[in-house]
Amino acid sequence: MAYSVIFPGQGSQEVGMGKEFLDKFGVAREVFDLVDESLGYKLSKIILEGPEEELKKTENAQPAIMTLSIAIFETLRKEMGIKLEPKCVAGHSLGEYTALVAAGTLTLGDGVRLVHVRGKLMQEAVPLGRGAMAAILGLDKETINDICKDISSVGVCEAANYNDPGQIVISGEKEAIEKAIKIAKERGARRAILLKVSAPFHCSLMKPVAEKLRKEFEKYTWLSPKWPLVANVSAETEDDVEKIQDSLYKQTFMPVLWSASVKKMAEMGVNSFVEIGPGAVLSGLVKRTIKGAKTVAIRTPDDVPMLKEFISLEE
Repeated sequence: MAYSVIFPGQGSQEVGMGKEFLDKFGVAREVFDLVDESLGYKLSKIILEGPEEELKKTENAQPAIMTLSIAIFETLRKEMGIKLEPKCVAGHSLGEYTALVAAGTLTLGDGVRLVHVRGKLMQEAVPLGRGAMAAILGLDKETINDICKDISSVGVCEAANYNDPGQIVISGEKEAIEKAIKIAKERGARRAILLKVSAPFHCSLMKPVAEKLRKEFEKYTWLSPKWPLVANVSAETEDDVEKIQDSLYKQTFMPVLWSASVKKMAEMGVNSFVEIGPGAVLSGLVKRTIKGAKTVAIRTPDDVPMLKEFISLEE
């Protein structure tokens, strides 16, 4: 049975993440140093020492998560001798960019510069306090889409992340999102809660960001990925550079079809998922989407023996 390597999105960052890899492995330190040099400031210091408010800023959080994910990925391959040959790669939102760096489509230097700009543009697109996102648990897609349609006269309110069969995130203008939470609860949602995010991602309010990002793409060198990417916006495999760029452009203001992407990987014969980076959120979403799916999350060196066993079982 084949496996996929998946990478987390924004929200999984925490101060001090990656310290165990940095203390033990030269490759991880090289990755952190290269990122500092590429960005022109000490992101590594913010990752390791904080303050948390600085790390949480979208322009820092996005390259920080990519940095740790790639530091772990490269350490596994180059210093620990673990041969990673996935059937495909995928990532949630920001994680899609990390997946493309892992697959060789973008260099790490270009990748962190691009997501740093992406984070800045997203933060600047909507004034603080005007946008919001909320997680709705226990309602189906049709009901949530109906709710969004019903309150469109109040303001922008759109589905942003289809995370698993029972969890959908909505995004838009704060007043509309707060009203949607109230209606969702009335219609039987198990939970409906505002998320602690700095901007309303993956909705039409981000369209101006997408246009600027498309121009930003032109500054970098893009290569075909070593492994197919299962794209967020289509839940289909992509290995053509133009199509990948178009998917990333659309991903900025369209929903992340994570649940459908996991199902697509299962259709491709993937039943095992290796999550690389901070947290283990995606592993949980995978298990709730595919019954019997096997997952392993690699966050610290202590997780690596599990990965060795995991991969040997898959070969």
